[in-house]
Amino acid sequence: MSAPDSEELTPDDIFEILSNHRRRMVLYYLRRTGGTADVTELAGEIASMENGVPVEDLTSQQRKRVYVSLYQTHLPKMAQMNAIEYDKDAGTVRLTDRTNNIDRYLTSGEQVTYPWRFHYLALTIVGGVLLSLSAAGAPVLESASLLWLGIGTLAMFAVSATVQLFLRRQDDSVPFELSQYDR
Repeated sequence: MSAPDSEELTPDDIFEILSNHRRRMVLYYLRRTGGTADVTELAGEIASMENGVPVEDLTSQQRKRVYVSLYQTHLPKMAQMNAIEYDKDAGTVRLTDRTNNIDRYLTSGEQVTYPWRFHYLALTIVGGVLLSLSAAGAPVLESASLLWLGIGTLAMFAVSATVQLFLRRQDDSVPFELSQYDR
């Protein structure tokens, strides 16, 4: 079932990884923290999500239950499939490049997102029409120069991209597959 690091995970591999909620939580937590984590930290965060309590309020039993299942089962399985790099001796876990295509198999739940691609398409059409009409000498745009229309169109794209980036950074939602563990 294991494949070289350079190959993408097959759909069967991805569904095998995603078939367990703790493995989904591992991927979710690693994505949120930059791709690497300590196994003890990872176990604490997952136990926190599962039990609905802050990490500092976990009992040792709650922590241990998650740690043991990660250490003995889930992390070795994910490492065998080359979805993560797992150093048992150092107690560290890191995402690999092979996990990049997993997101397309996760749903976004019922969230309706703004259709940014249509927004940019509309900006392109409006900007193109205005620039074309101005270049053709249309009476409505005769007083506007091509330079200022171009600067205005560019500014609309810049503002849109800034807003989209800001909104994406503000989106701290838990994936639908883990929503039952959202605190």
